[in-house]
Amino acid sequence: MTAAAIRLHDVTVSYRGHPAVHHLSGAFPRGTLSAVVGPNGAGKSSLLGALAGGLPPGTSGSVQGRIERDPKERIAYLPQAAALDRTFPVRVGELVATGLWARTGAFASVGRDGAAAAGRALEAVGLAGFERRWLGELSAGQVQRTLFARLLLQDAQLILLDEPFNAIDARTTAELLALLDRWKRESRTVIAVLHDLDQVRERFDQALLLAREAVAWGPTADVLRAEHLFRARRMAEAWDDDARPCRVAA
Repeated sequence: MTAAAIRLHDVTVSYRGHPAVHHLSGAFPRGTLSAVVGPNGAGKSSLLGALAGGLPPGTSGSVQGRIERDPKERIAYLPQAAALDRTFPVRVGELVATGLWARTGAFASVGRDGAAAAGRALEAVGLAGFERRWLGELSAGQVQRTLFARLLLQDAQLILLDEPFNAIDARTTAELLALLDRWKRESRTVIAVLHDLDQVRERFDQALLLAREAVAWGPTADVLRAEHLFRARRMAEAWDDDARPCRVAA
């Protein structure tokens, strides 16, 4: 039986007392590609932020319950592209090199070796020679390639991706999906929030269908059944933004 990379025990993520994720328990298997899917507003990004150790950027709230993972295991977290300020004056090589911060510290120079590693990571994502380009000069697909290069330098065993292929072209998506396949061969654990169910069926071993609570969780073919998708859609339609706040019993 595959060991778990992360276990969740009765996890609720709330904003102003209203749950974005509601009493979720289960496990993400180690060394697999797992997709988190569900209707808009289902709590997918909130869950990923909680797995990363907090909440999505720009939000405030609380995480209740227990999330278990190996504290020595390095985590790499890629939030939604909208969370990145592309007007910030940073060069591509500098941004990629921040993937080394866990080893060098935020204020230390990455040095010649670090710069060379950043160059190799950029080459791996098809951006060789882009080190001196400004981030604001890049297309959406090139920005996402840059962020994946940064993930390569982080060299994490647990990789969390929030809508990593949103608004990028098919060629870039295919090449970045190949990186996910590489990570799987290296026995890394990838958990990704995705909307393209065909993509999930083709590439991902496991899936969590979320509609604030788990509708189904397990092997992808079992989760993405018509009856489960129909139930998730009905649950989304029944949401009440004025519902009473969720209270956890003492």
